[in-house]
Amino acid sequence: MSKIEDFLSASEEQDIVEAIRKAELNTSGEIRVHIEKTSNGDASERALEVFYTLKMENTKAQNGVLIYVAVEDRNFVIYGDKGINDVVPKDFWNSTKDVIQSHFKNGNFKQGLVEGILMSGEQLKTHFPYTDTDTNELPDEISKG
Repeated sequence: MSKIEDFLSASEEQDIVEAIRKAELNTSGEIRVHIEKTSNGDASERALEVFYTLKMENTKAQNGVLIYVAVEDRNFVIYGDKGINDVVPKDFWNSTKDVIQSHFKNGNFKQGLVEGILMSGEQLKTHFPYTDTDTNELPDEISKG
């Protein structure tokens, strides 16, 4: 699979967007998914670049989470902003990554992303609960590069 268009069907993309909306219902946190063909090098560095390109650092509580996927490289990174990284358990991103990876290994890309998003949303809800003044600071749709 070398084309990002082949990674997820339109229906699967909608299910992922719906998971983002569901995860963000009870939190001020923001979750984004970005998919591109290749990271052209270190995936963690590229995820950080994408995080800033998408302006995810602009959330009021620094509680944005990016799930970055490089399809051709068969790699993904979960990047959490400072606000969320300061409060989640040390192994949180590893346990979330393990869940996503177990689905990815079986070709269940949508399910891996959905479960990773929902797990991230649970932690965001715990540490950054929704209040009446919260607004959706970032788009919920999947970005592609």
